[in-house]
Amino acid sequence: MGVQEERNTRELDEMRNSYATRKYVLACSIFASLNSVLLGYDVGVMSGAIIFIQADLKISEIQEEILVGSFSIISLLGSLAGGKTSDTIGRKWTIALASIIFQSGAAIMSLAPSYQILMIGRLLAGVGIGFGIMIAPVYIAEISPPVSRGSLTSFPEIFVNLGILLGYISNYAFSGFSVQTNWRIMLAVGILPSVFIGFTLCIIPESPRWLVMQNRVEEARSVLSKTYDNAGEVEERLAEIQVAASIANKYESKAVWLEILNPSPSVRRMLITGCGIQCFQQMSGIDATVYYSPTIFRDAGIKINTELLVATVVAGFTKTMFILIAIFLIDKLGRKPLLYISTIGMTFSLFCLSFTLTFFKDERLRTGMAIIFVCMNMAFFSVGLGPICWVVSSEIFPLRLRAQASGLGAVGSRVSSGLICMSFLSVSRAITVGGTFFIFSVISALAVAFVHLCVPETKGKSLEEIEMLFQDGSELQGSEIEMGNAQLLMQRL
Repeated sequence: MGVQEERNTRELDEMRNSYATRKYVLACSIFASLNSVLLGYDVGVMSGAIIFIQADLKISEIQEEILVGSFSIISLLGSLAGGKTSDTIGRKWTIALASIIFQSGAAIMSLAPSYQILMIGRLLAGVGIGFGIMIAPVYIAEISPPVSRGSLTSFPEIFVNLGILLGYISNYAFSGFSVQTNWRIMLAVGILPSVFIGFTLCIIPESPRWLVMQNRVEEARSVLSKTYDNAGEVEERLAEIQVAASIANKYESKAVWLEILNPSPSVRRMLITGCGIQCFQQMSGIDATVYYSPTIFRDAGIKINTELLVATVVAGFTKTMFILIAIFLIDKLGRKPLLYISTIGMTFSLFCLSFTLTFFKDERLRTGMAIIFVCMNMAFFSVGLGPICWVVSSEIFPLRLRAQASGLGAVGSRVSSGLICMSFLSVSRAITVGGTFFIFSVISALAVAFVHLCVPETKGKSLEEIEMLFQDGSELQGSEIEMGNAQLLMQRL
């Protein structure tokens, strides 16, 4: 009986440790994802604020496209600089830097007396977002255990969706103020999440992989002990990280970029997968759909501003709710099946939206069907391509390249988003809104083929194991030697 009681006590302690570990990693992932609220809020709020900015500052359609699209283009500066910055000052403090830069830009935008000053704030906020969207998935991937890394790394996309919904709600809530005031309040509210981020920095730890790269092994062990259930697993992961870090530390930043620009076959496959999925995410038109949803619904037949904003809130709510499905399924069903469901569903809904806007003449039916297909597109995006894009691009690169390569993928995302957003109104005027969404449906169909050919299944694998998926026979042999070194190192520890 005493032996049984001892066993039960041990199992109970293990369950408590496991629960505490999951809770700690969850809290770190949530706090690290808060910068993504800023990106989502800006995307959502600008879709409605632009209506009132046009009326107040008397800007042209071209200026509107530049104001909307430049945010994504300029964010590439933050994403490019984010890799080196995070390797220098750490993942945690790069999150803080992103928040400070965005906060400054948002304050300038809300007080801007002219279009020129508004653009200065917009560009500054874009740089901050570039840092934020690059570093959050990297940090979460490096701190999460393999069994839950997929769902946790998708948290930034959840918070992007939450930010979009909050932006839409803000549009509706403040639209009743005067045209000189309402858009300024809408933009100023975006400062609040970045203030809260400052408090979270007192809670979240530094990435254990970055700590090992700085030879702060005991600190890394301490962090890993809070994110893994037992000491044996902590030592195993620490040994793997030390081997990867010993390779990474041999590389200077110039050498890293030389390897990225002149990649081996395995690194080339990683770059194609990581950057390709980022580009397809945006080229399928999701940001244009979010930014210009009032334009889409106006083309479908809605004329009153408040009704336009209500329709966007419905779409934003759909987008946010469906991403919760991805959270529960990403580590159970896997990345690739969800990507198939997502891209095929997006292709169908984008084609149906194009058909509706082009051929339906009954205004009431046209409006209702347009809202349904916009919501369907956002739902399918949130189930797969939205969150999994960031998961895959943050977990496939080796430690020595992870920060810079992930930053390069984020650049692909931001450039694609910027080009789409800066040309949407002009292209829609040339070939109609329906014709534009037909192009998006074709791109989405190509994304299905890309997922099939280029994206491996990474569910349940450690970051070091995922690296092997991209290696051929000769490179794999080298990796097996490295894993042998890891086992040797574990014995010494």
